[in-house]
This record gives sequence, structure tokens and C-alpha cells, in this order.
Amino acid sequence: MPQTTLERPRSRTLVHPGPFDPVRIRSMQSKGGRHFRLKLQPGLTLFDALMKPLYEMGVKNASTTILGGFFSQLQYCVAPPDPSGQAVIAYTRPINAGSACMIFGNAMLGKNILGAPLLHCHAAIRTESGQIKGGHILTELSIIGPEPISVLVTSLDDFELRVTFDPETNISLLQPHQARRDE
Repeated sequence: MPQTTLERPRSRTLVHPGPFDPVRIRSMQSKGGRHFRLKLQPGLTLFDALMKPLYEMGVKNASTTILGGFFSQLQYCVAPPDPSGQAVIAYTRPINAGSACMIFGNAMLGKNILGAPLLHCHAAIRTESGQIKGGHILTELSIIGPEPISVLVTSLDDFELRVTFDPETNISLLQPHQARRDE
């Protein structure tokens, strides 16, 4: 008689190439945050549709929830294992989903490694053929479709999100930092 077991297989363990950092997730707390509901305007890139109104309100760091909607053009990439072994993952070349529906997404507003505005977005999408995909949305190449898209925004007023090099993962990551007083 075959033996059955209730044990589940162990999840895979990712070992980063750099020196171990016991603090895997860095977090900061903001004493307060402003909350907004925006409508992303048709015809604009996701980057411009979100950044422009937030910058006009003085928001330079934020967490957002994109409630879903249609894109006339959507490009994304995924992060499979890095074949070179220099990091655990490496982003693929852009994948053109064409006209697609974003089912749900989260985007973080911060600064890139040079200090310029950055919008980092991950989302689940449905392609024209009905396939469900997910990944890192290329916000400057993805165009809002014919209807506005609702977004919930929470400003992060007491710290900033900035891309900085992470020695453990050997890649640059969006991380929280004390806000610079000169900005």
C-alpha cells in the first residue's frame, strides 16, 4: 500500500552572492501621511499620469495602489534567475503586452540612483489573448487607455525612497532613507 505524507516540500532557498546582511527588509515609519485618490488620464504614460499630479501636490515619495484599468500599450519585464550568477535575478528585455488590462498594481514613487524621479511598479495584467501575466511594469513605456484609471496614494512624508546599491544582492534596490534636508 502506498505511503502518504502530509509534509510539504521545502520552499526554495535563495542565496545572494554578497555578504550576508541580517536585516533583510529595511523599513521606516512616517508620523503621518496624506491620502489621495487620483484618476490617471488617458493617453499619458503611467509615469507621467502619476508623477505630474503628485509632484504638483508636493509628493515626492509615496506608496500607491492601482485599482486596475486598460492600457492602450503596456510593456513589462520579469526577473528570472541570473544566468551569469552575479545576482539571484536579472530583468528580461521588455515584453510588449500590447493593449492590456492591469488587474491590480502597486507602485512606489521615489528617486533613481541619480536622484531623478522614479516610479517602480509591479502588477498583474491580462493580455488581449486572455493570458494572465505579472511583472515589473515599464512605466515610461506603458500608455493609459481610453478611460481614466483610479489610484490610491499614501504619501511618505518623513523619509524618502531611493535606489541604492545593495552589496548582499549585488543589485541596486529601492530602499527607505532619511530625507535629505536640502531638497
